Amino acid sequence: MSATPSLLSGPAAPALRHATLLQALADAARSDSGLTFVDASSRDQFLPYAQLQERALRCAVSLAELGIGPGDVVAMVLPTAPSFMDAFFGVLLAGAVPAPLYPPVRLARMDEYHARTARMLELSGAKALITDARVGSLLGVAAARARVPLGVHRIADLVARGSGKLAERPREAGDLALIQFSSGTTVDPKPVALTHRNVLANAAAIDSFFPAEPTDPPQRGTSWLPLYHDMGLIGGLVVALAHPGPLTLIPPELFLARPALWLQTLSRHRASISPAPNFAFGLCLKRVRDEDLAGCDLSAWKFAFNGAEPISPEIARRFCERFSRYGFDPGALMPVYGLSEASLAVTFSPPGRGTRTVRLDAEALSTRGEAVRAEGGARELVSVGVPVQGVSVKVAGDDGGPVEEGRVGRVLVQGPSVMRGYLGNEEATARAIRDGWLDTGDLGLVLGGELYLVGRAKDVVIVRGRNHAPQEFEDALAGMAGVRAGCAVAVGFVPAQGEGEELLLLVELEAETPPTSELVEALRSRALDATGVRAHTVELLAPGTLPRTSSGKLRRGEALRLHQAGELVAPGKVTTLKVLTEVAKSKAALAGMRLRAAVRGTPREGEG
Repeated sequence: MSATPSLLSGPAAPALRHATLLQALADAARSDSGLTFVDASSRDQFLPYAQLQERALRCAVSLAELGIGPGDVVAMVLPTAPSFMDAFFGVLLAGAVPAPLYPPVRLARMDEYHARTARMLELSGAKALITDARVGSLLGVAAARARVPLGVHRIADLVARGSGKLAERPREAGDLALIQFSSGTTVDPKPVALTHRNVLANAAAIDSFFPAEPTDPPQRGTSWLPLYHDMGLIGGLVVALAHPGPLTLIPPELFLARPALWLQTLSRHRASISPAPNFAFGLCLKRVRDEDLAGCDLSAWKFAFNGAEPISPEIARRFCERFSRYGFDPGALMPVYGLSEASLAVTFSPPGRGTRTVRLDAEALSTRGEAVRAEGGARELVSVGVPVQGVSVKVAGDDGGPVEEGRVGRVLVQGPSVMRGYLGNEEATARAIRDGWLDTGDLGLVLGGELYLVGRAKDVVIVRGRNHAPQEFEDALAGMAGVRAGCAVAVGFVPAQGEGEELLLLVELEAETPPTSELVEALRSRALDATGVRAHTVELLAPGTLPRTSSGKLRRGEALRLHQAGELVAPGKVTTLKVLTEVAKSKAALAGMRLRAAVRGTPREGEG
């Protein structure tokens, strides 16, 4: 084994063209470029950056009249639409800090949504909440619980009534620009505080990855990723704005309903950049029919970044094989790694190479944390490449120093895009950032100068002295008949009469699949054959039972907690009556907020 330390550094950080996002917006407004929004009928709505700035300025004037001042946090729950841009940049122009939150997408779990959204409003210290008529009809309960001081406001009203001149509210590179919440797969989401410098440094590092010769055609982006998520907001919107360049946006709910729309839009707009998490490539394999792609040409797609969740080598191979028929270059599928606490991007695979994997002896990896190349009994890991410009990565041992290459350790990150900290939580910040290094909570190793991720430290399943990443078990169940793709959770637990940790598998079935003892044993056998570990307990669940984060990641720790409490149950049916009941509860909560505001004399309180 090499004695080379597991310390990787990217090239020097690129010079920043703008000190703040407001400067980037002003620069983009002088260009001919802008954003294109795609609807369910594949119709395009073009919004030039100049018009975006004008609309956002009207919103900012209204926010100032409400009493929003420099440094105030304003939460926003909006779909992928021009209204999101009005609010996001309107908040920035008002000198305030936007905190994009996710909309209610699982209507069968509204109680959980109210609780988590209220908590995020409280943690961010949001002074107001911006939404629209449709989403806002379900936000009253959360806003009332959090006691948002200036209430809930419709973006259309803010833009419509904003007139006059806004007093200049200058911002600096070190000022807060954005609150984005961590995904919260193991704990409650934390408010990640990012400065203008953090965000723009990361956007510049990503942008520097693309060809920049005068003769090169402009890079065109297409994204269906949610704008409340770092990959969609910074990797899509901010990168396009800071360049500036064209970006086509698809609402995420349309992609989930019709995955082919993503590929059709890529072809129609000749997009060269489009990132997505692993599940999206798998969903295309499952749901996109050949007839959906008649006439499609994916040859312009040169940067198909694959990140935000564990990457399946098998899905990557199958995607390349299937869609190469439509011009997709397998070298364009590029594994990447990042996290919200680092703004977004940490490592990228080299362009044009495609997905690189390595097969390692599973026992050596789980018992000794050592990379030993193997074929049989091997675990296949995916390289996520090398650090982007300005970023350093260290795979560290318990003492914080780099381990030898080929050894498993905690992945630490350093660079100008690492967050200022968790807003209002100095203790959590001190745990996460030590001596300038951010502890990502991920386990990984370095081979050949590239980073390979092994799993999340908090998710490790320890059975009879061997450490297993939950993905080892979950991937083993992929493709089994009757099992919902990407809907299995592996966790370690101590049985009531047990003496040590055992394996628990929580598995969602397809709607038409009956839960049987034969299927339980088949799942046990599949996991045993792949890992050598026999599951102590296998629970078969109805579709939609497992808890997820706002970005769709499975929450393993929460699933275990609910299971042990006897509360891991399928969501109820979403009926018209249930929706109307939720709307009525929201209206009543908003009415209560307006009444309390009237008593206090708060201006324009609770317009929802």
